[in-house]
Amino acid sequence: MGCCSRRCGLIAGAVFGAVVATVGVILIPVGNSIIKKTVEKEAVIEPGTTAYDNWVSAGAAVYRQFWFFDVANPMEVLQHGAIPMVLEKGPYTYRTRYLPKENITFHADQTVSFLVPLGAIFEPSMSVGSEEDEVTSLNLAVAGGYTVFQDHHILEMLIQLSKSSLFQRRTVKELLWGYTDPLLKIPMGLFVPYNGTYDGSYTVNSGKEDISKVGKIEKWKGERTLPFWNNTYCDMLNGTDASSFRPFVDKSKDLYFFSSDICRSVSAGFEESLDLKGIEVYRYTLQPNILAAPSVNPDNQCYCTDPVVTKNCTMAGVLDISTCTGNKPIYISLPHFLYGNAELHENVQGLHPNEEHHFTYLDVEPTTGFTLRFAKRIQVNMMYGPSQIITVLKKVKDYTIFPIVWMNETAALDDETADMFKKELFSRMDMLKTIQWTLLGIGLAIFIPCLISCLVCRNSQRSQQKYG
Repeated sequence: MGCCSRRCGLIAGAVFGAVVATVGVILIPVGNSIIKKTVEKEAVIEPGTTAYDNWVSAGAAVYRQFWFFDVANPMEVLQHGAIPMVLEKGPYTYRTRYLPKENITFHADQTVSFLVPLGAIFEPSMSVGSEEDEVTSLNLAVAGGYTVFQDHHILEMLIQLSKSSLFQRRTVKELLWGYTDPLLKIPMGLFVPYNGTYDGSYTVNSGKEDISKVGKIEKWKGERTLPFWNNTYCDMLNGTDASSFRPFVDKSKDLYFFSSDICRSVSAGFEESLDLKGIEVYRYTLQPNILAAPSVNPDNQCYCTDPVVTKNCTMAGVLDISTCTGNKPIYISLPHFLYGNAELHENVQGLHPNEEHHFTYLDVEPTTGFTLRFAKRIQVNMMYGPSQIITVLKKVKDYTIFPIVWMNETAALDDETADMFKKELFSRMDMLKTIQWTLLGIGLAIFIPCLISCLVCRNSQRSQQKYG
């Protein structure tokens, strides 16, 4: 009778353990579903979500660091046709993207439009000197006029009247943000105008109806395609603005984003998993073939707009963006012509491409799709070439794409944001997983011993009946 009672208790314990373990097993897919729905809900761009708060205004400080190429031998280049020798000078650091988005408007088709205000504040503590430091650099007006003026006699006359030359000495502030040029009598500078202007407008998908499209750029400046490349493929607006991507990132697939700085969409491929302040992130990098010659990457054929300068489109490493800069002969590359043709390095001495310091990357948290750290590195170059009319170009032997400055736009989440991120998201996920596995463990810990004991008790009872 005692063994029977004990057996009944063991059966009840086994049943209880099985129920507890089953609840734990059921909670795994249920919990994963809860996590998925919660993350997707918070990733939608609408007031009240986590994504919206981070989207309206960048949570982390964003900086633009500039390194200038200071020409060491300007007179030798002019008088003897020597190869220009440059020395890197920097960084000169500015805080940017500190202003929240403006004119935010939600539309019935689940999109939202906005403007991105532009501004730059100099950060002396993060710079090697002041904005008044001088740099010997390419004369922007002469280089620009070389392409713009079809009649080089006019440009030669203006150069002589203004006493301009191929190179000029300007302050960091002037080169970046502008000065009145004596040759063209207009404001000149690499980023003129900048402060007080806007990037956009943008129209992006809110993700409310389809979370896989969250942040996807639907329109830029009111158009669904770019007006620069005269080609359906190259004029596509692909992906987001790189600040975030769809939740639950699949590292086997590339990430796409559009950058107005280079007037085109690009892709980044998964490189490795990293730890960022206790948070796992996926590192994505621009691939070397992004600026490859069309012979290597046929997709780049439509980006080749000047077959003369690019040697019949065989030159790798530069992108002519004159069509989106008002016909200024601006060429974008990676810093120090990383991944570029040998010819680019032969025409200018003093360049030292380094993949570790000059490549572009995004560190993306895979569950939310938020970019938690990034470094966008690009170089601004201009072009000049030989001329039998323009005195300062008579010694030039070939077309030269000349580096002026390279820029590193970078940001990373701070400790406070990282702690908040872990507390609000990962601590809850970890707690749910802990509950799941605890219930499963307790259930099995009760079920298995009770089942074994029950079987032992039953065998013992049968033996007693048989021999009793």
